[in-house]
Order: sequence, then structure tokens, then C-alpha cells
Amino acid sequence: MDDLAPADFRELAQALKYCVLLHDARTFEILWANRAACRLLGWTVDELKPLKAPDMSKNARQYSRELGHRWLRQAVEHGVSATEWCYRSKDGEEILTEAIAIRVELSARAVVMVQFRDIAEEKAVQRDLFRTESRLRAFLGGLAEGIVVLDEGHRVLFASESAGRLLGGGLQGADFTAYCCDGAVPEREGRYRFAAPGREPRWYAATCQHIEIESDLHGRMVLFYDISDRVRAEEQHRRDTQHLDHLARYNAMGDMAMAIAHEVSQPLAAAYNFVEGARGRLGQGSGDQSVAWGLDNAVRQIERARRILGSLRGYVGRLEESAQLTDLNTIVRDCAYFIDLRAQEHAVDVAFDLTTESLPVLCENVLIGQVVMNLAFNAVDEMARCPRPERRVEVVTRRAADGGAELAVRDRGPGPPPDESIFDGVFTSKANGSGIGLALSHRIITRHGGHLHVHANEPRGAVFRFTLPTPQPPQEPRRTELP
Repeated sequence: MDDLAPADFRELAQALKYCVLLHDARTFEILWANRAACRLLGWTVDELKPLKAPDMSKNARQYSRELGHRWLRQAVEHGVSATEWCYRSKDGEEILTEAIAIRVELSARAVVMVQFRDIAEEKAVQRDLFRTESRLRAFLGGLAEGIVVLDEGHRVLFASESAGRLLGGGLQGADFTAYCCDGAVPEREGRYRFAAPGREPRWYAATCQHIEIESDLHGRMVLFYDISDRVRAEEQHRRDTQHLDHLARYNAMGDMAMAIAHEVSQPLAAAYNFVEGARGRLGQGSGDQSVAWGLDNAVRQIERARRILGSLRGYVGRLEESAQLTDLNTIVRDCAYFIDLRAQEHAVDVAFDLTTESLPVLCENVLIGQVVMNLAFNAVDEMARCPRPERRVEVVTRRAADGGAELAVRDRGPGPPPDESIFDGVFTSKANGSGIGLALSHRIITRHGGHLHVHANEPRGAVFRFTLPTPQPPQEPRRTELP
């Protein structure tokens, strides 16, 4: 390629996107400007030549003539000098630039070539980025949740300040497996125990997702927060529930034992009398017919006692702890015998009005049965203090308005108390009552997802009513037609 002519170099300089000003190296007067500089500043070359620093610089101390000359002088003495300079255009617009002054030895004289470009937008972007970064840092630092990003080998690529507070320092670059107390590094949402080596483990709820931020950061992001207090509360709640279930079973056994002790004593005493009578007749030489009659009646009474004990064994044998799908009507029928025993003792009429439709519930049978008996026993005991013609209790099952199963026990006593203390474990209307029966019943029904409440019966009395949800049938998988 042939050597370029001076005119070619001029065209090259004019084509530059960078703005160029040439200053005399001794006087710092402007000698020439390229097209880009003239366009940015709004001056022609001839208009620029007589201008001084105050004429084309921002009116501020850091852009004074003395500082401008000092900057150019450094370029003359050291060959190059860079600064940020705010020019002022012909229209008065202030333009912040990045400027580089370079000493150039021309054949005619030494000059300082100043190259500059508008950086106002870049500065605005930098300020926005800095402000956003500061806000994000403050936000992440104040989070209760910890954030870590793991690579495929479970190494920590990034850890937030909050993660360091939760798990201790030294997370960056560490093997996160060492912090997982149960051995499983989170790959899906769940509960995990984390702790730094040597520290006490705590429970955390964690969520995971894959992130990829260009080529800077990519891996599995784990967001976790401390739920140790919640886990402890749930564990305490579970222990309390087990304790209440234990008390409910004892309460059920106590009620049944009282009824059976009273009822079994009657047939056994009768059987004893019949047997003694038969023995007396045998001693007096009576005929075989009377002896047979007495022994037959003794056998009937003993068989009655056996049926009572058989019912007890069948009921107690169902003290399982797992919930089963059963019909609420079936539970009421299992309890009816014991309710009738209590009612006969107090000369109370009990009417069972059970719906003919099925009322499926998912429950622990013995606990719901205990609630049924407890509500019925309370009603019977309440009616025992009323005149004989008014002693009537109704046990009714129906489909609830929300589709669940409903049981109501109605009496004709003085009615419910005026406040809600009836279910807090201290209310009782019995002389020797503890008040725990209704509290346990309320707890059992609530645990099964139901509701137990009381309201007035019309024209008098109280209605204790509980509802249990009906389990939803499993949905059949959707069929996909083959093409």
C-alpha cells in the first residue's frame, strides 16, 4: 500500500467518532478540531480557536483555567494525562467527558492532542447501578432467609450475608454437604436440618431452583429460613395430642367400667339367687322341673353377663390409633348399648333417629365413639334431675349442610350456659364432675377437622352438635387419547 498523503490523514481524523482538539504545547491555544468535536460542542473550528478555558468549560472550581492548564502541562511533561472534564457547548449545554491529553511532536511544533467522549449517560448508568447494588446489598443483608448457590459438586459459589448469620462464616467455597446434618443436600422444597460443623443443628424450610446469570453465576440456588421454633411447637402439639388421646381412652374406659360394674352385678346376683334356689329345692326333694327352671334362668342371666362382657371386649379391641374410613351411624350403633345402660339406670328414654343414608367419615373410631357417649351420658345425667315424664334424650344423625356428617344430642334440661367456657375444661354441671369430658370431646372433634358447638333447644334444653368432614373420593387419572 502506498504511503498516505497528508490529506488522507486529515480525512481519517475527521472520520473519528472520538472528539479531537489540538492545543499548542506552549500556549495551550486551540489549533484545530475534528468534525466530531465541532458537532458535540456546537462550534466551528474558526470559532473554537480564540476560545479560552472559561469560554468552553463548566463554571465550576474543578474546571477552572488553572486546573485545565495544569492538566495539559502534565501531558507536555509526561507525555499523557487523563481526567474527567466538563465542557460547555455553544448552546450552554454542559457535557461531562472522559478526556486524554497526549503530547505529539509535529514537524512544525509540539502539540497536545486531547481526545474526549461524552460519558454523561455512562455516569448516570453507573450511579443507577451503584444505587441498585447498594439497595440489593441492604435488602439481602436484612433478609431472614439465607441464600446459597451450589455447583454440581455441592460447593458454595455464592452465600448471602443472611446465610452467614444463620450458618456461620466460611460458607463461600465450602462443601455444603458438611452443613447438611441428615446427609441430604436440598434438591426440592422441604424441611432440612442445617448446622456448621460443631454447632447445634436447627430446622430450616428450604426451596430450590436452578439459576443462570449469563456466564457469571449458574447452579442450584437454595433459599432457606429457620423454622426451629415452629417444629418444636408442632412436636409439642403432637405430644399434647397423644396425651389427650391417652386421657380420652382412659375416660372412655372409666365410663364403660362404671356402666358395666353396675349392670353386670344385676345378672350375676340374679344368677346366684337362681342357683341358690335350685340348690334349696334339690335339698327339699323337689321335682326335676323346678330345678331345671331355676338352672335355665341362671344360665340366661349368666349369658346376659357374657354378652355384656363380649360387647366390652369388642369395643376395647378397637382401640387402634390409626384413622379408618367408617360410617358415623355404625359408631353410634356401637355406642347405643352403653347409652341405653346409662339411660335405664336413670329412667331416661333415649330415641335414636339415624339417617338411612351412609355418612362416611375418616376417623379413629374409639375417639369419636367416646365423644358420642360423652355427649349422650351428659344429656342423660342432665335429664335424670328432671321430672320423670320429661326425661327424654334424642340422638340424631344427618347429612350436614356442607356435605359432611352431623350428629346432634338433644335434651330438655335447663339449656346451655351463656358463655363459651363450656369447652375450656373447667365447666361442669355435675356435683362430682371434672369438666374434662367436654374439653376432650371438643379437642377430638377439632383434631379430626370437625366442629363441636352447643345451642339452645326449643322450647327448652340444649343441643350438642358436631360435624365431621366427608373424605373426598380419589380422583381417577385423566386418560390421554392416543393419536
